[in-house]
Amino acid sequence: MKVKITIPEYVQKVARILIKEGYDCYLVGGALRDLMLEKAPHDYDLATNALPDEMLNIFPKSVSTGAKFGTVMALIQDKQGETHEVEVTTFRSESEYVDGRWPTNVEFVNDVDKDLGRRDFTFNAMALDLSQMELDGQELEREAEIYDPFGGIGDLEKKLVRAVGTPIERFKEDGLRAFKACRVASQLGFTIERETFEAMKESIPVAKQVSMERVRDEFMKMLLNSPKPSVGIDLMREAGLIQIFMPELLEGMDVEQKLFHAHDVYWHSLKTCDAAHDSVKLAALLHDIAKPRTDMGNGHFYGHDKMGSDIAEKIMKRMKFSQSEINRVKVLIENHMFYYPHIQEDMTDEEKENIEMHQWSDSAVRRFIQRVGEENIDDLFKLRMADAQSNPSTAFKPDEITILQRRISEVRKQDMALKVTDLAITGEDLMSLGIEKGPKLGEILKELLEMVLDDPLLNSKEKLLEKAKELNERT
Repeated sequence: MKVKITIPEYVQKVARILIKEGYDCYLVGGALRDLMLEKAPHDYDLATNALPDEMLNIFPKSVSTGAKFGTVMALIQDKQGETHEVEVTTFRSESEYVDGRWPTNVEFVNDVDKDLGRRDFTFNAMALDLSQMELDGQELEREAEIYDPFGGIGDLEKKLVRAVGTPIERFKEDGLRAFKACRVASQLGFTIERETFEAMKESIPVAKQVSMERVRDEFMKMLLNSPKPSVGIDLMREAGLIQIFMPELLEGMDVEQKLFHAHDVYWHSLKTCDAAHDSVKLAALLHDIAKPRTDMGNGHFYGHDKMGSDIAEKIMKRMKFSQSEINRVKVLIENHMFYYPHIQEDMTDEEKENIEMHQWSDSAVRRFIQRVGEENIDDLFKLRMADAQSNPSTAFKPDEITILQRRISEVRKQDMALKVTDLAITGEDLMSLGIEKGPKLGEILKELLEMVLDDPLLNSKEKLLEKAKELNERT
């Protein structure tokens, strides 16, 4: 089948060098698939019959970290002098997989068919012979004949994810492929072919062997690159994959939310994730993770925010997230239930008077900022908006956030101390008063911070030393 293809100048340059040296060169993998879907590829993979050592000679500026598996990263400059990476891999066959992922036997071959036959899905097992194209360095559309031995073009047209060859063999070779099938289906809006999906379910023991870091990376690619991550998440549930790394999510299935909610906890979580900004996708998915364990049976889930923060931490530690990312998600989940009382036009005079009595003081706003962290405020608002947007029955109104943002902006203009290190005195200043270094000194600093949160004008060295003396004498 002939299609129109555009290939960047720097990729053409790598291909020209290989072809000039007498080797085959094919454009393969996700880049070719994306080009046929009229999407811009993130990177370009080439396949060749040149061996790794031969490629290292051809491309003096290259990285050979994957040479054991036939892969060399060619570093090539474009016309503007910018350096690009192009992955070039020797045709190979693989066998005897271990740990659900890695082949112990890699054999370099001289046949592109054998190389394509080891790949995961039909639309990733197509090839474009670059030796048959005019590679003049111009990034123009050209008609090209696609080599498609496994029917990948037809599956793209049908919007179908289908394994190459015998599906169960493909998934037993590499446990990550089942996760990848769900991720690709979610990203592209495809369905998974029936036999392929059944093979995914049968190969769960192999999927369990994949390192949690690789599972995490595949899962986060799906969350961040899918129009609706819920599609991939629910496919993982049906295939038995979500149970491997996030079984807590399934506890929300059929748990009704009787007040102000249209969906059970599981589907509300997925829809919130769909609606969320990329920076809070994971927090959105996990924000109600504790509701099944705090269900009062009457539509109330007291303490689910705090417990949810703890459960999210366990999940993220299991998935090997960094501690800084764990801390950020914990803060967002623990604080996602905040409510800022504000006057609305349709309120009665009595309701307006009640709101005025309970509106946040400047001190309350400062404590909110301190608790959440200035760096997390915007993400918390994004989470709250996604939570509401995902639920057609919500009582939440966006002007709550608009008004609170205005209040925070006003308070931020003040000279704020939000943590002990923002105080106008230090531990050494307290030791000069005769307060010994230790727990007592730390407690006094915390009490001084509480005072300053209530009254920022106290944050002067003279006033704080006076307060510190009083606190020291009192204890």
